[in-house]
Amino acid sequence: MKFTGHTQEYIYLNTITSQNCSVLQESIESSLTILWFQSNKNIISIDGKEEVFTQNQIVFLTEFHKVIPKKIGTIRVLRFNRPFYCVLDHDSEVGCKGILFFGAAQLPVIQIPEAELTKFNTLWEMFMIEIQSDDKLQIDMLQIMLKRYLILCARLYKAQKKYPEKEQEINILREYNFLVEQHFKDKHSVAQYAELLHKSPKTLSNIFSRFDSKTPLQYIQERIMLEARRLLHYTEKPIKEISYDLGYDDIQAFSRFFKKQEGISPSEFKKLLNNKDVLENS
Repeated sequence: MKFTGHTQEYIYLNTITSQNCSVLQESIESSLTILWFQSNKNIISIDGKEEVFTQNQIVFLTEFHKVIPKKIGTIRVLRFNRPFYCVLDHDSEVGCKGILFFGAAQLPVIQIPEAELTKFNTLWEMFMIEIQSDDKLQIDMLQIMLKRYLILCARLYKAQKKYPEKEQEINILREYNFLVEQHFKDKHSVAQYAELLHKSPKTLSNIFSRFDSKTPLQYIQERIMLEARRLLHYTEKPIKEISYDLGYDDIQAFSRFFKKQEGISPSEFKKLLNNKDVLENS
C-alpha cells in the first residue's frame, strides 16, 4: 500500500514473501527503506555480500544499497522518500541524517526484544489502517506514526550498539558520517572533515574511540571502498573512470589504495566477480 502526496512525497508499506519480493531490488531516488523480518533464515545480498537475517531483526537501507534477495520468508517493508519525512521539523536524531541512516559503510541492524514486540506490532497495524484512510489528516497521521516508528528503532539501536550518551558527541558522530556520505568522492582525509565540523582531527579520533573500534579515517576509506565495489560489480565503467569518479586522478594511487583494503587489485576483483556471475548463471 502506498500514499503519495501533492508534492510527490510518499510512504509505502507492505508485507512481502518470495512471491512478491521484486520491490527489494527497486532503486528509487531519495528513498529510505526499513526491512522487518518476520521469519528466520532470510538471506539477502547487500552490495555483493550475503547477509543472514533472523526473525524480528530490522535493517535500515538507503537508495544506494544494491539489494538482491536470495532466500526470504516474510518481510514487512516500510519505504519513504526524504520529501515525505523531511517536510517536518524532525529531531536530527531520527531525521534523514540520523543514526539509522547515516550510511557510512556500516549496515545498521537491530533486534526487537520480546518485551518490545507489542509496541512494534501495534504501530504496524495502525500504519496499515491509516494508509487506507482518505482525508485531509491522513498525511499528518502517517508522518506522526513514521516518526514514532523511527524513535522506537533509534532507541533500540542506541541501546544495542552502545551509542554514546553525550548529546554533543552524538551530534558530531552523526554529522561526520553524513558529511562523509556527501563528500567521500572528493574529500579523503580526516582533516578535511574536521575543518567542516570546526573540530581538530584529534578531537574526532577521541570521540570515535569512545564509540567503537573504527577510526574516522576508516569510515572514509570504507565508504570509498563500498562505492568502488559497487561500481566494479554493477557497472561496465573502466577502472580508470571509476578511479576518477572516486577522486583519484592517478589510477595507480587508486589501485594501491584498493589493494591495501581488499587484498587484490581492482582488475582482479572485477575478474573474480565476473567468474562468479558466470558460475551462478550457468
